[in-house]
Amino acid sequence: MNIIIIEDEKPAARRLNRMLQDLNIEVNAMLYSVEESIVWFQTNEHPDLIFLDIQLSDGLSFEIFESIEVKSAIIFTTAYDEYALQAFKLNSIDYLLKPIDNEDLETAVNKYKERISEKQPAFIDFSDIKKLLGSQQEQEYKKRFTVKVGQHLKMIVINDIECFYSENKGTYIHTSEGRDYLIDLTLEQLENELEPQTFFRVNRKFYININAIKDMISYTNSRLQIKLKSYTEQEVIVSRERVRDFKDWLA
Repeated sequence: MNIIIIEDEKPAARRLNRMLQDLNIEVNAMLYSVEESIVWFQTNEHPDLIFLDIQLSDGLSFEIFESIEVKSAIIFTTAYDEYALQAFKLNSIDYLLKPIDNEDLETAVNKYKERISEKQPAFIDFSDIKKLLGSQQEQEYKKRFTVKVGQHLKMIVINDIECFYSENKGTYIHTSEGRDYLIDLTLEQLENELEPQTFFRVNRKFYININAIKDMISYTNSRLQIKLKSYTEQEVIVSRERVRDFKDWLA
């Protein structure tokens, strides 16, 4: 049985690998990001089974399957349960919430083996997931953020935010006034808080506001450089694997 793990947290990947070894199951590869996974699938035989984290360091794991047609069976592994649990239960072998329990893992593996022995299709149909996701109620997005300034609290409305960025293990808001404020959320946690027509994650370090874009310039390796109206501290680069989605977002 050819198995891979796609998980951005290396300790979690190693723990899952050890748990599978205890079940006498060998893992053929461990991958840690969307970009690395796409490259791997382009150069390797597709596995029988994937243990797949949903949120990776450079985006959602679904982005892998927008670039690569994968017919492997999938067992989702994630710390988050807000990602249409019913959809994944219907379309995948199983959905394991972290920290993964040994008994739950063994049950999921046995479920996969039963499907194979009964010659039932074990791979996931992502088109069905998209339909189910699309049928969910419209989500409420953040309209303002509260930040601490000294002993005071300050409210920042979403339209005044040019970008969110990560630096030195912290996440910051940069406003149209050129001010920066530390917030208590990671970029991954912002995924479901920001209105996707207004904010786009261009790489693992930046979410940008479409209304704050001043200029877009061709950059090396088929990437794009974004100039924002007031943010100048770091280069804002659209990563190569996100350029196509970025252009679709602009349209």
